[in-house]
Amino acid sequence: MARSLLSRAAGVFQLSRTTTLLTGTRFYAHSTEPEPLTLRQQNNGIRRIILNNPKKRNALSLSMLESLRENILTDVDSEDLRVIIISAKGPVFSSGHDLKELTSAQGRDYHTKVFHTCAEVMTLIQDIPVPVVAMVNGVATAAGCQLVASCDIAVVTEKSTFATPGVNVGLFCSTPAVAIGRAVPRKVAMEMLFTGSPISAHDALLHGLVSKVVPEERLEEETLAIAQRVCQASRLVVALGKATFQRQMAQGRDAAYATASKVMVDNLALTDGQEGIRAFIEKRKPVWSHKVEKAHD
Repeated sequence: MARSLLSRAAGVFQLSRTTTLLTGTRFYAHSTEPEPLTLRQQNNGIRRIILNNPKKRNALSLSMLESLRENILTDVDSEDLRVIIISAKGPVFSSGHDLKELTSAQGRDYHTKVFHTCAEVMTLIQDIPVPVVAMVNGVATAAGCQLVASCDIAVVTEKSTFATPGVNVGLFCSTPAVAIGRAVPRKVAMEMLFTGSPISAHDALLHGLVSKVVPEERLEEETLAIAQRVCQASRLVVALGKATFQRQMAQGRDAAYATASKVMVDNLALTDGQEGIRAFIEKRKPVWSHKVEKAHD
């Protein structure tokens, strides 16, 4: 079971694209000088993906979703990639779907493609073998709130707010509810969905939607500190742990313990598993291989 989880975590998303710094493949439709909808930077194992359409409140249009998907997937299996941070330019992290794409003029097939792509991106964030951190400084609504809820970790500023206001425009936030309903208590989710009222950053922390609330001037520092800490661990062990966590959370208690126990035994059989234990006993820093190598059967 652990090997199948590890294969999924470390190999399913292998692509043959070449990473380019500060890149994005989808562009503004009416800009004289095309601007990428997302920016990608990578340094010391940390990939930064920045939503780059502040004029449209970083709406998750189909083009934005496709650009985000590409920047997540590019070289996702490289040992050089250890963690992804998603942030945004401007005062709005993301306002959710572009409502102009959801009119009858676009048609049912287009609408289906929008929500299919959105679901693909949200599940991709949880299925890739590296942790994904949301760095939020502002408003996150509807699918923007869904994006925050889908990330493994979310660090936000005190001025950030979160809402699912679709009900107020006749479009209930059913797909955002999938991620939000798995992140916060049921009654909190239902109040957000039925009223559309925003919750504060501190309420989001209280209910489990976000991981940490920090002053605006410390957002970058706090987020990078988490990312750098992730980079100190074995990529292989992190990938195995992330895949196992997602799997056992979908199971009943007894099945979850069976899954997790089996994976821990298999984790111990890995070279990196034994290296970490030896390093602890010998009071030194571990030297990770980051590879699927066995120390014993």
